Amino acid sequence: MSDTPLDEEKPLRERIAANPRPALKWLLGAVVLLALELGAVVGVVIKLLLTVARLGPLAPNPVAAALASAGEAAAGIPTLLSRSLIPNDGFQPGGTGAWTGTFLGLEPKYAWLIRVVLIYVYAFVWLGWFWVGYRWFREHYRYADWTPRDDVVDRLRGHRWGQFGFVLVLTFFIMALFAPALGPTTVDANIQNPYTHYTEYYDDETETLQNVTVGTANLGSTSQGAGGQNVGPWTYDDYKRFHPFGTITNGKDLFTYMAAGARVSLMIGLVSLIVGAGIASILSMLTAYYKGLADLATVVASDSIQALPVLLVAILASAVFSGTWLANLYNGAVMLMVIFSLTYWPFFWRALRGPALQVSEEEWIDAAKSFGQRPRTIMRKHMLPYVTGYLLIYASLTLGGIIISVAGLSYLSLGITPPTPEWGTVIASGQPYVATASWHISLIPGIMITLIVVGFNAFGDGIRDALDPESEGGGSDGGEAAIAGGGGA
Repeated sequence: MSDTPLDEEKPLRERIAANPRPALKWLLGAVVLLALELGAVVGVVIKLLLTVARLGPLAPNPVAAALASAGEAAAGIPTLLSRSLIPNDGFQPGGTGAWTGTFLGLEPKYAWLIRVVLIYVYAFVWLGWFWVGYRWFREHYRYADWTPRDDVVDRLRGHRWGQFGFVLVLTFFIMALFAPALGPTTVDANIQNPYTHYTEYYDDETETLQNVTVGTANLGSTSQGAGGQNVGPWTYDDYKRFHPFGTITNGKDLFTYMAAGARVSLMIGLVSLIVGAGIASILSMLTAYYKGLADLATVVASDSIQALPVLLVAILASAVFSGTWLANLYNGAVMLMVIFSLTYWPFFWRALRGPALQVSEEEWIDAAKSFGQRPRTIMRKHMLPYVTGYLLIYASLTLGGIIISVAGLSYLSLGITPPTPEWGTVIASGQPYVATASWHISLIPGIMITLIVVGFNAFGDGIRDALDPESEGGGSDGGEAAIAGGGGA
């Protein structure tokens, strides 16, 4: 441990000012990595601001117009891992030889594969750089030589099942984050507005270069199982467009659909978790601190919600609010966020209630009260850090369930409305063709949903065992009771 007395500890910014070299080195590396994707980062920020601006008045919004203009300008900012720098669209004159319009004249599937590999390498480099930053923080800026967090990190590093889940979760996050660049084509061109975009192909019969709308090309590239109408995984269609996962029933690219759908599912899941977990965290600390009537009222409210099946409530709410202004916000995504936030907070509260009640009876809480600390300060400084670990465990286990629920509602045509991509919608469209040559339409999304849910569950198990080593392998009832939201101390 450091010899520096606790009452002489300086704020982090002062420690960095006293020894700025490690922080500046890390910041410089982060700036270089960020600069490689500057155009994409600026574009995402502007798109988020534009979405918020459009949720305002229905009248013409000058802020939205300004942001739209800024978005067009941001599209011109160089981005290393972009479709424009590593293109996979092109044509092959005469049907043989080098390709025109692709990266280095490579075959489209290889150009696309290079871009995908580079994107995932870039993401894992960022992950490694964050780890370097954490190590430098421990070495140069943290007073304590050891904290309980170090043991948590070390246990998680040795937890193979948790690491497997982390890799799956990270793969899903990267797919959602880099969806515009990962797809062999764009959502706007191939899915949302196919008749306003064009694609070039070489016509072998006339030996000329032809130009056709993407919508027309999609109609000639459908996968409907019978009569030779199928474009399977890792193949080209008649217009020499490469499809890593094949096409769906209307000829649109399945991989592009899946990548964009991952972004929609992740956004709904994360927002629902943040809102629901925020409500549960506040209520868990309030009820644990004040007990009595506050705890009783929350128990009644949470039990009333938990008595109903979540999916059934979501189906009912989706049906009731369909066609309303709420269902039209972001093609139904906002409605699903509200539904899952209001239906999942009781589960989070139940998971946090036991740990919150337990910590509220500890001696240091009584000491803080005797020193005159305000309840809000006690909850924030002494109770919240204790329950945060349990919140992380339950959040990782719940996010996969929300993704399945979103897919299920979309499968029933009650979730995200077309043309916005969602995994459940494409599974429903491909169900009649499961036993045909177009099996990929439903099977690939189904496998991906299964892997994502397994990944979140495995990662949650890893976090649980890292935070509470006695629960590893299910050998301790204490960890399981906390997760299940057991009673108080």
